[in-house]
Amino acid sequence: MGGMPATNNGVGAADGGGPGNGPGGPSGAGPDGPRGGDGDGDGDEPVGPPRIPPPRTSVEDTGLPLPDPAPNPSPSTSPNPAPEAAAPSARPEPVPAAAPVPPSPLVLEHRVLKALLGAWALAVCSAEEALAVEEHLGVCGGCADEARRLREAVGLLHPPESLDLDPALRTQVLDICLGRRPPRIPVPRWAAPYDAETARLDALLQDIGTADWHTPVRLRWFEGEGPVSRRTTVAGVIAHLLTVDGLVAVALGLDDPIGRLKPEPESGTPAARTEAYWKASHFPPTRALRAPWRQQSHDIVRTTSFTGGGPDDSAASGRLAVSYGAFELPLRDAMLDRAFECWIHAEDIAEAVDYPYEPPSGRHLHGMIDLAARMLPVSLAERRRTGLASPPPAGRHLVPAGAPGRSLRLEIEGSGGGEWLIPLDSPAALGSADHEVAHVALDGVEFCRLAAGHVPPEEAAAGQGGDRKAIRDVLFAAAALSRM
Repeated sequence: MGGMPATNNGVGAADGGGPGNGPGGPSGAGPDGPRGGDGDGDGDEPVGPPRIPPPRTSVEDTGLPLPDPAPNPSPSTSPNPAPEAAAPSARPEPVPAAAPVPPSPLVLEHRVLKALLGAWALAVCSAEEALAVEEHLGVCGGCADEARRLREAVGLLHPPESLDLDPALRTQVLDICLGRRPPRIPVPRWAAPYDAETARLDALLQDIGTADWHTPVRLRWFEGEGPVSRRTTVAGVIAHLLTVDGLVAVALGLDDPIGRLKPEPESGTPAARTEAYWKASHFPPTRALRAPWRQQSHDIVRTTSFTGGGPDDSAASGRLAVSYGAFELPLRDAMLDRAFECWIHAEDIAEAVDYPYEPPSGRHLHGMIDLAARMLPVSLAERRRTGLASPPPAGRHLVPAGAPGRSLRLEIEGSGGGEWLIPLDSPAALGSADHEVAHVALDGVEFCRLAAGHVPPEEAAAGQGGDRKAIRDVLFAAAALSRM
């Protein structure tokens, strides 16, 4: 196919020289080789590696690490370049990289080093300055003490834990203050729950952002045989509280918050007032409602405090009637009703904006439960009138007013709990332990949420015993206490 080049390792040169015929031995070249054409060894050119290195074992086959590549040989300075000498049998070992020399510390005066202590404690010095300061701290006791104090101060500036306050702290402090600080003007006992619950809701409203006021909220209550709901926003809930609290404000001689939008007397229910306000608003309610709602609650508490005659329940103003359109409540019961609804709707808002919110205090919760228990016979009688509850046994509806009749023992457990005997035959009858036919046990907060329409009667976690129809009728009557 073709011969090897004439210059390959000096074999088969033009002058017939065989292998090893020159002073170079096996590495000798031909007539134009580095040692001269006559092979006398008088050439003055340096011997270099050949242009084509001889065959050798591959380093990949030895299992050893690959060495650094050798530098390229320098080109010959001869006017007629000749082939280079054969490569040495062993390649040169790579030169290890020199170890980095650590920087020497700066030579600075004492006053300069002392001025750098603050920057060193904050870790904002350069590497050279930090090294100089640390060298100095080993020989200067005064600067070492100062550096230690500065490092401790820096630790206080960067605590490992978050500085954000517990979201429930405001509510806890407010509860303690409301429970321990006596007011300058005594608030009637029956108005204290409303005062506390409006203050707690106002604290929640101060903590949420502007966008949170447009968060969707679903108002829930119970009608007939099932739950009902109405979609609104956080601001819409405050508008609802403003308009319904206005019923108490009007009874006390204060301004009506809905003014000329007041519905007709026969339709002046809480739901009708709320719908009238919502429909008359040119724009959706916003956080601007917080100020008038809070001012109205202050005015109601202040007015009841001035006219209530003290913190006891004997004041005549507590018996002032407050009209709810379809029924009336004494002022003291209306204030408990408004406190109850304020708490329930505050929980609706807290759930919508993911805010921690606790139930009322035990003594306030007890007053709300007592009001619901006293209203149960009326609610039960109304459901019987509309055919939604089973009628009393024959002749039991004729129990004279004030006489004992069949009763259900309502046992409320937990904070604010107690026991109530609920008359089953007539609202005018008296509860009697001697005529007890059923027993129901409920947690206090669970019972309040049942009365608010937030818990279906069938799902109420109640301990039950006795007449099953009477128990079902009372649980449904409790849910029927709810309204928009």
